[in-house]
Amino acid sequence: MMNQDDFNTGLLAYLDASPTPFHAVANACSYLKSAGFTGLNEGALWEVAPGGRYFVIRNDSSIVAFVAGTEPPAEAGVRLIGAHTDSPNLRLKPNPLKKAHGYLQFAVEVYGGALLNPWFDRDLSIAGRVTLRQTDGVLSHRLINVGRPVATIPSLAIHLDREANNGRPINAQSMLPPVVSLAVDREAEGEASGGERAPLGRQFRQILTAWLGRDEATGAPFAPEQILDFELSLYDTQAARLVGLNASFIASARIDNLLSCYVGLQALLAQADTAYRFTRMLVLNDHEEVGSGSTSGARGNFLETVLERLSGSSEAYGRMAARSFLLSTDNGHAIHPNFSDRHEPGHAPLINAGPALKVNSNQAYASSGETLAIARELAHRVDVPLQVFVTRSDMGCGSTIGPLTATRLGLRTVDVGVPTFAMHSIRELAGCNDAHQLYRLGLGLYAIPDIGVVPAC
Repeated sequence: MMNQDDFNTGLLAYLDASPTPFHAVANACSYLKSAGFTGLNEGALWEVAPGGRYFVIRNDSSIVAFVAGTEPPAEAGVRLIGAHTDSPNLRLKPNPLKKAHGYLQFAVEVYGGALLNPWFDRDLSIAGRVTLRQTDGVLSHRLINVGRPVATIPSLAIHLDREANNGRPINAQSMLPPVVSLAVDREAEGEASGGERAPLGRQFRQILTAWLGRDEATGAPFAPEQILDFELSLYDTQAARLVGLNASFIASARIDNLLSCYVGLQALLAQADTAYRFTRMLVLNDHEEVGSGSTSGARGNFLETVLERLSGSSEAYGRMAARSFLLSTDNGHAIHPNFSDRHEPGHAPLINAGPALKVNSNQAYASSGETLAIARELAHRVDVPLQVFVTRSDMGCGSTIGPLTATRLGLRTVDVGVPTFAMHSIRELAGCNDAHQLYRLGLGLYAIPDIGVVPAC
């Protein structure tokens, strides 16, 4: 088990290295491969050995990793930790370059329920996935991360908007396109080289080729016409770090929910060398922030097909599901000292006081009396303090992959997460103790032999 300092150092590095779901999964793969995990192809025949370590990827943005138990899943069940790889952000539209009043800007759309005000006046870079046609005709994906700031969304000066501090709404279409350069600079470059001014679509692909590097097959730079499509996001270049008088907080982008991804990953890796009856599994889904409705989201069949293949038959699957348990990990709302009236009394978690069990009687969270009891017993055995989050009855409740996975797969599930400030902002805040406590709870799930509740009838 990693100590808290080492854990948080690794967490900060993972947050910085994972500006998109594609990078989050690629970095998880690096950890898994280093620990001896073997990649499986969804389209190939699987041969899974007891005690073997495996992972499978879908869409480069979702991953399922597992250590097979010494007994079949139908006999011993599966212990799962779940999280999601995506976070609210600004994504480039298919034809992203546009000109306005002498400037080049990016056309963007809002992905997920982003808190928009904090996106202004930030040093923004670009990362994501580009799909190419190689010179040999093969289509391939490449991940890019520009790293340096290339865009900013300037605020309108207070002198030009005296009501800016009085609740001005943000128009996502007209107020969010970032500035990337002076348009005349780009045009002058074309004239100086003796070439024609490239249409904006080709001009953006020319910019992309500079970021992509060289074609491995030829060693030459990629040509703009080789770029078939892209999925690119803006992100803040400010690094993750510990903050506060006692360095007790973690400040970073994408804490929701890469913190939970890292927790689950490290919990799985920590005990990969130990043999257990049951199978231990990690599932990281994409698209949770937009409802999980995709092939790689929790509404899709990615995890379901993995469990079906490990079970072997519908009868065995039913037995496996009855013996399994999912710890659905996603951030919760810490009580905010400036807005305490937005929290339910007696159910408002404090940062660095332990992970919070998330409860909603309308099943926005999958926690039940049974699964809450199991989580409390796990926490007791590994000495992890727990809190409880319940939203106010006069406010809406968010959700996560827990209810979707429980509904689709029939797995007993509890929702739990680290208390967080500024959720869905470009920079969020969580507790350095809580992240490590959630990691220890994950270790307990993967190690404690028997969890369950004797039925009432």
